[in-house]
Amino acid sequence: MSTHATSIVHEFWRLMASNDFHSVARVLAPEFVLEWPQSGERIRGAERFACMNSEYPAHGPWRFTVNRLVGGGNEVVTDVEISDGVQTARAISFFTIGDAGILRLVEFWPEPMPALANRAHLVERMP
Repeated sequence: MSTHATSIVHEFWRLMASNDFHSVARVLAPEFVLEWPQSGERIRGAERFACMNSEYPAHGPWRFTVNRLVGGGNEVVTDVEISDGVQTARAISFFTIGDAGILRLVEFWPEPMPALANRAHLVERMP
């Protein structure tokens, strides 16, 4: 199922990039659940998922850059940069795929942080 699972997640991000968030329902299973452990929130179903994304305050259309996608079996993980031209964030997303599409999505939205000075002699700065 690995190729099938990664294809579904590629399609998920392609549909997200259309900014037609209701179209994403095509790859979501009827029992789809999104979880954000950092804020303790759970969203059930394609309709609520689409509404949440449509209602999120944005300065322009959302752009999604898939930095990495790794899949095995029915699990896929992505590292994606998201931007509306003003605000930029990075999401680490864990997908579970079933026969009818994406069953579960668990996302982590890490905040950027400054590098600590006490390890400057051990690291090289990334762009």
